[in-house]
Amino acid sequence: MTEAVRPARTGPGTRLLRWWRGSLRLRVISTTTLVGVALSALLGTVLFQQIGEGLVDQAVDNAQRDASQQVALAQEAFDSTDRRDDTGLSLAADNQMQSMAGAGGQEGRRVVLWPALDNERGAPVSGRALGANASDIPESLREALRADPTNQQVVVIPVTLAGQEQPVTAVVVGSRVSLVRAGAYDLFLVYPLLREQETLDLVRQLFVAAGAALTLLMAGVGGVATRIVTRPVEEAATVSHQLAMGHLDERLPVRGTDELAQLATSFNTMADSIQLRIRELRALSQLQQRFVSDVSHELRTPLTTIRMAGEILHASREDFPLPVARSAELLQQELDRFEELLTELLEISRYDSGAATIERHLEDVVVLVQAAVDGVRALADRYGSELVVVAPDEPVLVYMDGRRVSRVLRNLLSNAIEHGEGRPVLVAVAATEQVVGVSVHDHGIGLDEQQQAHVFDRFWRADPSRDRTTGGTGLGLAIAQEDARVHGGWLQVGSAPGQGACFRLLLPRQATYVIAEQPPAVGPPTGPDGDHEHAVPPVVLALATHGEEEP
Repeated sequence: MTEAVRPARTGPGTRLLRWWRGSLRLRVISTTTLVGVALSALLGTVLFQQIGEGLVDQAVDNAQRDASQQVALAQEAFDSTDRRDDTGLSLAADNQMQSMAGAGGQEGRRVVLWPALDNERGAPVSGRALGANASDIPESLREALRADPTNQQVVVIPVTLAGQEQPVTAVVVGSRVSLVRAGAYDLFLVYPLLREQETLDLVRQLFVAAGAALTLLMAGVGGVATRIVTRPVEEAATVSHQLAMGHLDERLPVRGTDELAQLATSFNTMADSIQLRIRELRALSQLQQRFVSDVSHELRTPLTTIRMAGEILHASREDFPLPVARSAELLQQELDRFEELLTELLEISRYDSGAATIERHLEDVVVLVQAAVDGVRALADRYGSELVVVAPDEPVLVYMDGRRVSRVLRNLLSNAIEHGEGRPVLVAVAATEQVVGVSVHDHGIGLDEQQQAHVFDRFWRADPSRDRTTGGTGLGLAIAQEDARVHGGWLQVGSAPGQGACFRLLLPRQATYVIAEQPPAVGPPTGPDGDHEHAVPPVVLALATHGEEEP
């Protein structure tokens, strides 16, 4: 027996995705928030870059102006020194560097004095640095001074300051100075951008705070705007559900004269029209049901009289000439079909009027199946079809109306034999804890998709030109489907042209449960003729693993 398929477990991501798909308000708010975050991030990035570039440009301009003044003062001091020995020149250089560095603290300028690359005098004054690391000065800046010594050369690079481990961004202005007897030297003034960095950090914090506030504001505005729009939609969905449940007097409230009010007015007009049409159809249906019921009842009296006369004629048919005797036999057969048709019309009228009731008892499905097979065995022998039953050895107990289920089984078996082309007819029974399934397979002409869509319609026949010898009325499958539904079950068909047909009856085993969801589609039998082991597919591939209590 095939085990029922357990439902797959859903994780938090799946539940969140399902919640997001099922809520229009959530989708609008989340989309608005995401767009707001993207726009805020893009705008903040552009503005932050513009502010940063502006601060750097301003710092470079200030550094160039200050460096021009400091270089001019340094050159004047170097030119006016009266010390000609190396020690005196070095002392003068140190004094001038101390003067240029000043007492500016961390934000003050740093000074690096280094022999120029084109100094040919042996550099009697060694290179020195004050407050900065000389190795941080890029070689490209020194090359630029050698190529153009008359102009300032400026770069913005990270520089390691004295007393600090992490490099900071600084403006480095390189200029050419000349020392008496020592030749050309490169003078580098380093201006740390600490204040500018603090300003950028403050701007970044403000942008982050403003972006968060703007995001919350957009989410709030999106929530308010969405509520204004989705509230009427939710009301329409609620009223639509009430209408679908049969509460035809429900209407939408109309507020104002805007587009939503026009939608509510149109919806109410549509509901009024539907309610009127349903009442008309309901009245017409009641008239039709009453007509069918009355006609069926009224025909029973003349049918009884005709049957009595027909039985007398049928009993005396041996005394009649051969044509008259044959007519008496045909009359008896048609009277049987006529009486069966009246019985089924009355049954259909009970279902249409909602007056059909079932009497549930605890019965064994296997016994019912075997009894139905025995009841059609003579018909199967006439057609040459072998009846094969595959069922559990132990009883399969179900709370059901045995009379109605037996009628369904006899109908399915009769149709399978008639359309089975003399090939084997297979009956399989399987059950789970809550559901039992019975399938009837034939290997006859089969049905195409269009025919399967109409096979349960009343008075429908797959091939009107086909001779019928079992006395069918065209209502058997329609009543069988109603018998399955009234039990809370399903009657399904699966077929393909030339591969036969498979009808599957699924019933709940307890009276307090129904098979709420439609089971998977039924496939036609694919095994070879006579190969019963391979021809019988699983009866219950995916029975409903959970039932809903009947109200």
